[in-house]
Amino acid sequence: MKIAYTIVRILLGALFLFASVVVLFNLVPQPETTGDLKIFNDGLKASGYLLTLIKVTELVCALAFLSGRFVPLASIVIAPIAVNILLVHLTIAPDGIPVGIFVVAANAFLAYVNWNVYKPLFVPVNK
Repeated sequence: MKIAYTIVRILLGALFLFASVVVLFNLVPQPETTGDLKIFNDGLKASGYLLTLIKVTELVCALAFLSGRFVPLASIVIAPIAVNILLVHLTIAPDGIPVGIFVVAANAFLAYVNWNVYKPLFVPVNK
């Protein structure tokens, strides 16, 4: 299990590192999009901050995954982004469904392995 955990953690970290660095530093020209995906991407860019916030969050979580430090926290922080990646590909850009499935499944696997860290979050607080 430890080997699988390390492989998944590093692959997920590498994927988010590449995806964030390429966009943040404009290293590769973005492919031309059309239709609903273009509208969605234009909306992210038009907000002025949201795309940058998402990519910086991906970068920070990627560094946590690659270093092996704060992995449970990074897994929680990246979860809404991972779910959004899957939903965008399910609804707007079906060609990326395998990537979306991998991101959600890998993050779910990391959460499963770290379940003991999350257990206290699911205990009701008596006041």
